[in-house]
Amino acid sequence: MTNEEKPKQKLSFTIIKDDPTDGHGGFGIGSLSLENVSPVIIDVEEGVARIEIGAMHARSDTERGIKFTTSRADSEGGKPYWLVWVTIDFKEEGPYYAGVTACEMVVNREKRRGYKILADHVNKMDKSMKRQIIVEQMDDRSKRILAEFLSGHNQEMWDRSEPKLHADLEVSDNI
Repeated sequence: MTNEEKPKQKLSFTIIKDDPTDGHGGFGIGSLSLENVSPVIIDVEEGVARIEIGAMHARSDTERGIKFTTSRADSEGGKPYWLVWVTIDFKEEGPYYAGVTACEMVVNREKRRGYKILADHVNKMDKSMKRQIIVEQMDDRSKRILAEFLSGHNQEMWDRSEPKLHADLEVSDNI
């Protein structure tokens, strides 16, 4: 097979664990490690939050069987959700919630349609991985659900988290 006949090697997005290059700097360098990122889905109406690993590839139980568009009208009357990207990092004292970013999502099961902006979801995951906290667009009820979930999941990690996370998720008791 000549060079012209050989199929080109394709580079695709790869989820990897640890450093696959072991410092050699060759093929695979620049791949992302999503080992410390978890997607948390908040069901606003039910008042629950849960980790749904399938959301890493837009295949969570919440998203399954739904055709998503960028038009809110397509999912009118649907159920509101938040997809929250949570990144864990380590300090001398131990692990903590380092990056927390929220993305809006609406799912109408009857119509099998949903609203989300995929580019926003990808960008927010990236910002979470860069240790940013972006939750100001969330409503107070959702913030409370998220704060209770994170502290209940691991109180020590919650306590070690940046004060900005605590402040941004703090809500009044009038909800």
